[in-house]
Amino acid sequence: MRRRVALVVASITIIASITLASCRPDSRVALPDVPPGAVVPPNAVVVRVIDGDTLHMQIGGATHTVRLIGIDTPETVDRRRPVGCYGPEASARAAELLPPGTAVQLQLDAEPRDHFGRLLVYAIRSGDGLFVNLDLARSGHAEALSIEPNTLHAASISTAVADARANARGLWGACRGP
Repeated sequence: MRRRVALVVASITIIASITLASCRPDSRVALPDVPPGAVVPPNAVVVRVIDGDTLHMQIGGATHTVRLIGIDTPETVDRRRPVGCYGPEASARAAELLPPGTAVQLQLDAEPRDHFGRLLVYAIRSGDGLFVNLDLARSGHAEALSIEPNTLHAASISTAVADARANARGLWGACRGP
């Protein structure tokens, strides 16, 4: 019971801090400490997919760049790098799973932001509970990328990638890997 109350209080605190943040696009909000694995109630809506693992989401009246953690998809938008093999397909899959207007639950891990200021999240589609990060790994559109301390779902994502690789799904069949 205490754990549930603590998660509810943490969720309300997160929502309040995000709601009170500036409404400028990509404004940097200071998130309070959140226990690893805390699920934020559906409070985000997809604005657009940038590539297979990066999106813009509307959170509390502001647009934020979010990075799906635990996975890495081939590059498609970095001007310093060529488009990666299976990158367009990974971006298209992310756009199929998370079209604009999709409501999502954001699950945070130990660190809320990366060094680029992107919000680091596991995305769960609110309508059906689909764990998007895991789906991209399972379908072969992403490889596992485990960066300490954000490793809450590292084991399940690694297992999904191993299965996709063994069955030559997605980038593992088309490109023989990333």
